[in-house]
Amino acid sequence: MSNSSIEEILADEGRLVYSNVGDSMLPLIRQGRDLVVIERVSGRLKKYDVPLYRRDGGQYVLHRVLKVRQDDYVLCGDNRWRRETGVTDRHVRGVLTAVVRDGKELPVTDRRYRLYVHLWCDLFPLRAFLLMAIHVLRRKRKK
Repeated sequence: MSNSSIEEILADEGRLVYSNVGDSMLPLIRQGRDLVVIERVSGRLKKYDVPLYRRDGGQYVLHRVLKVRQDDYVLCGDNRWRRETGVTDRHVRGVLTAVVRDGKELPVTDRRYRLYVHLWCDLFPLRAFLLMAIHVLRRKRKK
């Protein structure tokens, strides 16, 4: 799918279903196995939303909002420990509304999804420390 078609589909149809590439949203979204449902965003994002945004370099990214600030958002992938800042509303193209796993749609309003999000994000300092430690150990093992 070309970059322009993502924005065209969202503008024309209001909804985009596609298979995500990358591992930054593990364990929620598994590359090549799950589908994501992205819809047009209306208004400001909220904490825990997962926007599809386009970085200034052109790369599309799907990461979770950890904090809403006046002029930008603080985001981080569920499988990352480094936060990203400077993402503004002009970067946002859509927002995750559901994940399709094994043929079953899990909307972001589902209790199981909301429990996962709160546990995963509210324990961010612990999760970030563990992910960073695993990364460092893997790098040392490769050397």
